[in-house]
Amino acid sequence: MISFKGSHYPNDVILYAVFFYVRYAVSYRDLEEILADRGVHVDHATLNRWVVKYASQIASEAQKRKTRTGRSWRMDETYIKVKGQWMYLYRALDKQGQTLDFMLSETRDEAAATRFFRQTIVNNGWPDKVVIDKSGANKAGLDNKNIELILHGWYWLIEVLQVKYLNNLIEQDHRFIKKITRPMKGFKSVEAATATLAGIETAHMIRKGQLGTTKLSAFQQFAALAG
Repeated sequence: MISFKGSHYPNDVILYAVFFYVRYAVSYRDLEEILADRGVHVDHATLNRWVVKYASQIASEAQKRKTRTGRSWRMDETYIKVKGQWMYLYRALDKQGQTLDFMLSETRDEAAATRFFRQTIVNNGWPDKVVIDKSGANKAGLDNKNIELILHGWYWLIEVLQVKYLNNLIEQDHRFIKKITRPMKGFKSVEAATATLAGIETAHMIRKGQLGTTKLSAFQQFAALAG
């Protein structure tokens, strides 16, 4: 359960503000006006603190509670501007388009790719097949995981396919993330970017029906992750 200890606002107000920001293409000042129209007066700096504090915690719960994902993966990166510099958002889906995992990285290299595949495997289990682009770094990251399997005496390896057109699914999926981040015009810190992107990915997972509680509204599903 997420703690709201010390907050001067009701929990549902905080959760609504965080959800609205990560689900819709608004700036903090836009959200400040939207909430004021509903009788909730909170400044944009406080809204920022709420997102940074709670979005990652909610995303962690979403990873634990999401429905089972497939073992045929699609992996790719997109670009996110942080402190005026481009960083890399690693993302992976299964072949049905369900979100597997995501990771923000300052680098796009073998070490980052290996770290991302390690994280994704921990959260989703081992894949049978992974489709990637022509990136040598991503191929090296998967080769490292296959080496681990060999060293542990496994008799099967991850099949790696470097076929660009097969990755259209995840390239299209990037568009939702970019649509939400565009009004934000970049992030001022890695911490803020990481938390906000985790919240955006969680809202996107809910939109896809990955929490399996379709009788609840999207906001109710998001709020339930905090309980």
